[in-house]
Amino acid sequence: MPKRQIIYLGLAIAGLCLTWYHNIAFMQENGSAFVLQPFIDGVFANHASSSIGWDITIACAAFITWMIHESRRIGMKHTWVYIVLTFCVAFAFAGPLYLFMRDRHMAAQKEI
Repeated sequence: MPKRQIIYLGLAIAGLCLTWYHNIAFMQENGSAFVLQPFIDGVFANHASSSIGWDITIACAAFITWMIHESRRIGMKHTWVYIVLTFCVAFAFAGPLYLFMRDRHMAAQKEI
């Protein structure tokens, strides 16, 4: 596996583990269920967290727009899976996972 793919996969695993550690802690603090409004309230609790919240929201929107275009361009299927993972798991997981799978797809197509 190329070094680039190892980095993408490592980032995806870190994105899964680090975000869900805190998501699980959040759910335990809020009655063992993921409730969206308290989560959003926490994201926008102060200027520092709001800055990060908007930063990720805008970066995620740009990445999804590029990902849809790029997937069509290279003939990569099932892009919707990464969009669902972005909203159901974390952008920090889905973004690097998409890059990992894109790299593998490109290698299989001999475009790398």
